[in-house]
Amino acid sequence: MATAALYAVAYAVKMSYKKPNPPEGAHDYKVFPLEGVWDLVDRSVTLKDKTNYAYTLMIRQPEFLTKALFDRFLEDVMTKKKNPKLNLIRFEAIDEGVCCQMLHIGPYDDEPATFQVMHEHIASKGFKRTHKQHKEIYLSDPRRSAPEKMKTILRFKVDGSGDE
Repeated sequence: MATAALYAVAYAVKMSYKKPNPPEGAHDYKVFPLEGVWDLVDRSVTLKDKTNYAYTLMIRQPEFLTKALFDRFLEDVMTKKKNPKLNLIRFEAIDEGVCCQMLHIGPYDDEPATFQVMHEHIASKGFKRTHKQHKEIYLSDPRRSAPEKMKTILRFKVDGSGDE
């Protein structure tokens, strides 16, 4: 339901260029992929316990979207769709700062191996991971892709004091 609510708003924004009096700067574009920010609820619990994860889902929006336009599109979607998760959607800017990211190919359960490669890389460059929270950008639809072919960008923040 939450994902459906996000996509409903994202497609309302996307299709706004076809409406009468489109917003300034509105144009056709491909809706950005779903993203999730993942964190731990209890840091003393093993990473393998999936019930210990907290997450926030999001979809990047085009540059022409303002808070006022977002509010208008959300209101329009709420009149057409009866998804209770629409009440939870918010518009905000995120500044991720300096990050390490890598394309992970395979099932989500295999991500720890990719994170290990990322940790080795940042250590070799003099960087350190700042916290356990990370972002995933889903390039594949798990309903339509074999697990071994899934593509996910993994990203986490690092301190900016590396050798480069």
